[in-house]
Amino acid sequence: MKVLDLRCANGHGFEGWFGSEDDFLDQNGRGLVECPMCADRVVTRLPSAPRLNLSGAREPAAQPTKVEPAAADAQALWMQVVRHAIENTDDVGERFAEEARRIHYGETEARGIRGVASMQEREALHEEGIEVMSLPIPPALKGPVQ
Repeated sequence: MKVLDLRCANGHGFEGWFGSEDDFLDQNGRGLVECPMCADRVVTRLPSAPRLNLSGAREPAAQPTKVEPAAADAQALWMQVVRHAIENTDDVGERFAEEARRIHYGETEARGIRGVASMQEREALHEEGIEVMSLPIPPALKGPVQ
């Protein structure tokens, strides 16, 4: 098993696990490798140094992180925020605008919801005094999280 350091065209760093270098090249060439943050499929492999454990060798000094700590912290925080939103809201899907109006006008119980709304629907909600916020959900969190 090979663990590769990868980066998408948007600068998000992540790891990928592959059976071999050829498996990575094959999957990446077919567009099967995507960024867990933004679903970008333009993925490149970052250089990494192999670690060799030779008998009697000392533990090597810590290597600098390939992804800048601030960027890695921001990615981790973003994922926490999105997970929290998913865990604490009801997914109403395409009925988002309709359900937001029902909650706003007291036709149903107030609760946190998430779903899909077009730009026109979001503008109409705003004009009615209904506050909504766009929160792009990374594709990796749309299905089961492993």
